[in-house]
Amino acid sequence: MTTVLIAFVAALVASLLLIRGAHARDGQALDKQLDGPQKFHAVPVPRTGGLAITWGVVAAFAVLSLTNQQDLRSAWWLLVCAAPAFAAGLAEDLLKRIGPLPRLLATMASALLACSLLDAVIVSTGIPVLDWVVSFSVFGAALSVFAVAGIANAVNIIDGFNGLASMCAAVMLAALAYVAHQVGDPLIMTMALAGIGATLGFFVWNFPAGLIFLGDGGAYFLGFWFAELALLLLVRNPGEVSPLCPLLICIYPVFETLFSIYRRRRRGSSPGQPDGIHLHSLIYRRVLRWAIQDRSARAMTRRNSMTSPYLWFLCMLGVIPAMLFWNDTPLITAALAGFIVFYLALYWRIVRFRSPGWLHAARRRLLPRRV
Repeated sequence: MTTVLIAFVAALVASLLLIRGAHARDGQALDKQLDGPQKFHAVPVPRTGGLAITWGVVAAFAVLSLTNQQDLRSAWWLLVCAAPAFAAGLAEDLLKRIGPLPRLLATMASALLACSLLDAVIVSTGIPVLDWVVSFSVFGAALSVFAVAGIANAVNIIDGFNGLASMCAAVMLAALAYVAHQVGDPLIMTMALAGIGATLGFFVWNFPAGLIFLGDGGAYFLGFWFAELALLLLVRNPGEVSPLCPLLICIYPVFETLFSIYRRRRRGSSPGQPDGIHLHSLIYRRVLRWAIQDRSARAMTRRNSMTSPYLWFLCMLGVIPAMLFWNDTPLITAALAGFIVFYLALYWRIVRFRSPGWLHAARRRLLPRRV
């Protein structure tokens, strides 16, 4: 737990300093755009949470390396690999002029670096046809780059409300740490724990008050970190972990992204065009209607933060069976199918203004009755 504690304290302090610094200078770090299909905050907020999380991970590795507790050379190399993805996201947070394509290419460059420096390449998928394809190293590397970039982008897609993406990332990393412990891989477990601690240090300031945002830099970093640790877990422990286990762990952000691309294409929109009908946006607008007429900053922040627990629950529907059946591909396949059916049924009900009663019952338990 030392790793978690060091990363937590470092990110906690860094987040506080970033919050104070951004407001003191009233500069580019603040997100001052309060209107738009995916804007749900009421006051300007710094988007530099990724800096705090990255610093938390670096601090944890530095202390562990100085005390010679573990050989962390691979961990440092992975941080080097993460640099292009993180830098592109942070540049967008500060400059707001970096388009989706340059950020995607930067994330792919990070994944390609990991393929080269750490041999983080998919060698098995649990799908016979794909297994034959990835048996050729060039195709295995290409699929790895595509998967890592896709997961990083998926985490960014769900970063819409206070605490949503950060808690999902922490839970996903916790599942990886658990599986790494089960197969006796202390390096992957340590790297996942550092990510968990740093994310939770940021989370304290992000949820529920929304004093600092993850930003593209933080979302890309966490998505990349999870994806590469998942790949390395499979590469370092061949045959012990189901190749579909990491996919089940992150199925919520991944399927949210795939479904968003599908519905945008069906409507004739660009897949990269933001819209306001993600599942989390629909829950905000159609389930948490209690403050729809109250536009005060306090009411909007409260409604924002109360959206996230619904999606944490959805994320856990993938994480829990992945932890239970991490080495059983048939059961994991069944759990993947079950998640997709549940997601589609839930989305269909909400988008047609027929939200399930249990969603509203949960709202009544979370929120006091208004008089």
